[in-house]
Amino acid sequence: MNQIKVKKGTILQRKGDLNTKTYFVEKGLLRSYAIDKKGKEHIFLFGPEGWVIADNHPPNVPCDLYIDAIEDSSLIIIPKQKKLEEVTFNATPLINRLLALQKRVLMLMSASAIERYEHFMKIYPEISKRVPQRMIASYLGMTPEALSKIKGDKLRNK
Repeated sequence: MNQIKVKKGTILQRKGDLNTKTYFVEKGLLRSYAIDKKGKEHIFLFGPEGWVIADNHPPNVPCDLYIDAIEDSSLIIIPKQKKLEEVTFNATPLINRLLALQKRVLMLMSASAIERYEHFMKIYPEISKRVPQRMIASYLGMTPEALSKIKGDKLRNK
């Protein structure tokens, strides 16, 4: 395991990379995302402090996701070649990641846009202050305009 510091905008992983790594975020903020055939970004996951972020492919299979730093970040790198039992770490970040992904998939299948936004604010309360609205909209599977309308409606209904 290695500790590194990266600057905002640093791309840690590109689609197709082999032998990718798992990143534990000590400080800062990462994101994982895909880019579709039309060049549109689709944010898969945010990785704030205390979270783990990775592409889940085995070490020698090309990955699907890009991972980059949204903020200057301090990271612990865990090579995928290490077996989980060889790495001593707190499992809470991994559990948080799995729970967030499961809930997100279920919500994308059945929840309204407002429910998805409310869930995002519960899971990532500080991220809305740290990233552009277009990234939040991408994560939620909506346009920035739709997100703006939801936020406006919530303010008017308070």
